[in-house]
Amino acid sequence: MEQELNEQEIIRRNSLNALRELGINPYPAAEYKVNTDTAAIKEGYDPEKGNFDDVVIAGRIMSRRIMGAASFMELQDEKGRIQVYVKRDEICPGEDKTMYNTVFKKLLDIGDIVGIRGFAFITQTGQLSVHAKELTLLSKSLKVLPIVKEQDGKVFDAFSDPELRYRMRYVDLIVNPQVRETFIKRAKIIATMREYFNEAGCLEVETPILQSIPGGATARPFITHHNALDIDLYMRIANELYLKRLIVGGYNGVYEFAKDFRNEGMDKTHNPEFTCMEIYVAYKDYNWMMCFVEQMLAKIAVAVNGSTKVNIGGNEVDFGGTYRRLPILDAIKEYAGVDVRGMDEAQLRETCKKLNVEITPSMGKGKLIDAIFGEYCEKNLVQPTYIIDYPVEMSPLTKRHRTDPTLTERFELFVCGKELANAYSELNDPIDQLERFQEQAALKSKGDDEAMFIDYDFVRALEYGMPPTSGLGMGIDRLTMFMTGQTTIQDVLFFPQMKPEK
Repeated sequence: MEQELNEQEIIRRNSLNALRELGINPYPAAEYKVNTDTAAIKEGYDPEKGNFDDVVIAGRIMSRRIMGAASFMELQDEKGRIQVYVKRDEICPGEDKTMYNTVFKKLLDIGDIVGIRGFAFITQTGQLSVHAKELTLLSKSLKVLPIVKEQDGKVFDAFSDPELRYRMRYVDLIVNPQVRETFIKRAKIIATMREYFNEAGCLEVETPILQSIPGGATARPFITHHNALDIDLYMRIANELYLKRLIVGGYNGVYEFAKDFRNEGMDKTHNPEFTCMEIYVAYKDYNWMMCFVEQMLAKIAVAVNGSTKVNIGGNEVDFGGTYRRLPILDAIKEYAGVDVRGMDEAQLRETCKKLNVEITPSMGKGKLIDAIFGEYCEKNLVQPTYIIDYPVEMSPLTKRHRTDPTLTERFELFVCGKELANAYSELNDPIDQLERFQEQAALKSKGDDEAMFIDYDFVRALEYGMPPTSGLGMGIDRLTMFMTGQTTIQDVLFFPQMKPEK
């Protein structure tokens, strides 16, 4: 993508050429051995001990105050910022003052990455700083950073436009340090989950991203073509069916942090590429899984925020304790004021019409019930709530309920009106599973392009016998939104999907 250079960029490229003419490589290859960082200096420096007397740090110049024979600059590394004191006669001990008078004062810019060797000290104004003894250019910046300035309580040049922030995340991370904290917390969430699963005796595994049959969820897949085999393949919409094959194979517990892909709309809570964690544990049911999830989320909240209580969109949400368990048909009766229990498809369509719920001709009983639930119930579920016992038509991979065969042993966890997790007592009856797949195929023939394919190999796996199993899927992106107080999924993805840049 060709771009016309502006005046500042031309000046920086001229500085780049001038550095090379002086024999200074603006992009040196040798390792620069740092021995500390800004946070360690700030936390550990003691002027009485005189420690940090041989500091080697590296980072980006974020501001400069050029004076006569001495100047100050602010250096930013991964951990934060610190002031650096640069004195001409210190970094240029001989007669040649080129490094200071020409390089530092004229050819270096805000955004350049430099290395500093020196010692920590407290300035006369009481500010912790690093006194530079050596200065090394490590990378010349050819673009001008949008450095935030404040004057009279007003903010100028803030890099706050979402379109620019998401498209140029590298700039966002430089000038908005709080953004980096969100992704550090995301990593901590995943690490805490992994530790929790490993302690429970589960094995982390990997399953195929390219699949001949997209299964494990009702969603529209992305399609690609394999040239060598001359066949179409699908980007996975879920990894459920492969993980359950491993339970058939003899593992008692498996989990995967998976990149999934769904060829659907984009909004504040949906991205076509997303991260989902799925876990399957043999000899357990959905009641056990509810307790397992409660303990996990409490552990994550404490690890990330120091408390089970998290502020989400102005609501104080408590992930501790036992969550409410509400059957989906009871939820519809409570919030929509109608009892849909026992209704056939025609009656459900008429009910949707009366309730002003938007539907399409391709929707079967399951999607009609889901449409009513989505319109009237979800927004009321602020505190963590398990919606349980879904009708069979809504849950093609779920075991029938032990006391009511028209229902299934399934729950979805809702927080602040959004689904966070989906879990089952897994269907392990191969005959019932094939019939459910065939019902899905009938919906697909009616025009439902999100209905499931028939996966005959998965049915064959079940015919070899799968133990009673409980499975859970949880969106990592949405969980990160909740745990970090973000309101859009784009703020918890390093590189969200964007339209091509014009």
